[in-house]
Amino acid sequence: MINKATLIGNVGNDPEIKTFSNGSKVANFSLATTDKWKDRNTGEMQSKTEWHKVAVFSEGLIGIVERYVNKGSKLYVEGKIQTRKWQDLSGNEKSMTEIVLKGFTGVITLLDSRESSFGGVGADRGGYAPVTKPVELNDEIPF
Repeated sequence: MINKATLIGNVGNDPEIKTFSNGSKVANFSLATTDKWKDRNTGEMQSKTEWHKVAVFSEGLIGIVERYVNKGSKLYVEGKIQTRKWQDLSGNEKSMTEIVLKGFTGVITLLDSRESSFGGVGADRGGYAPVTKPVELNDEIPF
């Protein structure tokens, strides 16, 4: 059996990093994917955007998200589809489906150049040069 989600899209909000009481962290953000097509009847271009919730539990990837991902970043994301269920304070059943990145099964590839990802080259951004090809960042890279 395979449970794998692969998305390329733009981050819709600055990632939210939460720290649990045991010291572990999670990074949450939304990723927008857009399908585009030409309407057969009118010839006009149409588009539809889907929003995907992404939860990152992998320590190495959380570090990447904290440092390099912000609203508008273009990412390639690989993870597993998981649905969580819970009851809200009123006792109503709630559920959420998200793309979960943890362990060695999660991948984030930054698709923007470093210059655009970091908001420009400068001393406050570390003076990084633009990246000319995507860099894959996963748990196998020590940070």
